[in-house]
Amino acid sequence: MIRLAMLAFVTAFAAAPAAAQPVAAAPDYSKPATWLCLPGRADVCSKPLPTTALNPNGYGSTGLSPVAANPAVDCFYVYPTISRDNGLNSDLTPDDEKAAVEVQFARFAGTCRTFAPLYRSMTVGLIAAVVAGADYKRPFATAYGDVRAAWKEYLAKYNKGRPFVLIGHSQGSWMLQTLIAQEIENKPIAGQMKLAIIPGFNVLVPQGKLVGGTFKSTPLCSRPGQTGCVISWVSFRENNVPPPGAVFGYAAQPGMTVGCVNPARPESRNWEPLDSYWYARSTLPVPGGPIMWSTEGPPPTPYLRTEGLVSGKCVNAGPRGYLSVRTNADPKDKRTDRVGGEVGMLGFFLPGWGMHLSDIYEAQGDLIRTVEALSPRARTVPPLTH
Repeated sequence: MIRLAMLAFVTAFAAAPAAAQPVAAAPDYSKPATWLCLPGRADVCSKPLPTTALNPNGYGSTGLSPVAANPAVDCFYVYPTISRDNGLNSDLTPDDEKAAVEVQFARFAGTCRTFAPLYRSMTVGLIAAVVAGADYKRPFATAYGDVRAAWKEYLAKYNKGRPFVLIGHSQGSWMLQTLIAQEIENKPIAGQMKLAIIPGFNVLVPQGKLVGGTFKSTPLCSRPGQTGCVISWVSFRENNVPPPGAVFGYAAQPGMTVGCVNPARPESRNWEPLDSYWYARSTLPVPGGPIMWSTEGPPPTPYLRTEGLVSGKCVNAGPRGYLSVRTNADPKDKRTDRVGGEVGMLGFFLPGWGMHLSDIYEAQGDLIRTVEALSPRARTVPPLTH
């Protein structure tokens, strides 16, 4: 069983400061073993995921996520902080990293060719080390150097002029922000970038603007079907406003705010129903206790799809910018009235992190359809009968 509990910084602040450790040698991305996902082979992205619809009247149909035979678009993914390896950078033994790829990225194989490099990511222990006074710049440079090298290998060996989408979360989104700023925008390759989907890390923009902070010329998406733009948000539960100094959702730079693009409808500033995929066997702490997904009993598959169980609304107010997430609870129906997402530690939830763990899951169906629309040859999100 995959260990979803490692999917973010859940244990970071409780961990002992990571000691300096020898850093593994840089990966050679000409070797397939340094990639968690590559098209045309059996790996974590080629394995269909068993998924059950969860509707107001209970569990519905069960199916397997599709894997497209010949998609016209590539997806290049960078996973979040997942590694609990010793030291400040992870080793190159893929273990927890596969869990992140499965729950956040593998489902995109139904609509694009999937590329996911293994890289020497910054570890959860680095967070505690930084709190104790360590400098993150060298570990960041190591991690980003790997992502950049993998990107260069992808362009040289696999891309061949194809359109691509960048996908990341948290640390992965930070890596891709840097890649866009240094290697893509204002360069010819920018014409091939259809979208960058990079939630879970602040993208800064001047208040009232779509571009000009984190990126010089790559705007936030502002209408359906727009390309060459960024879809980014950080999630906070309704009525939980990011406090000043929050890790996510609050811009410290004067005149800036945190960009928010509603993943269900980019131009919307209203509440929009979200198409979600949840990992239903998570053991992460949730406000209110463990989730009972349906009164019918335990989920029949590891993954559940809900449509409209949660809704999202982009909020920008001065330095604050975030996706407010509402659970559309109905005590009379059979499905859960609660979803998780907060980062729990030592019996409480970190207020400045919001619903960080659910950034991808709460709108994964919407994101897949957005990528699917870029290519008429890509398969659709499979319908699940109600």
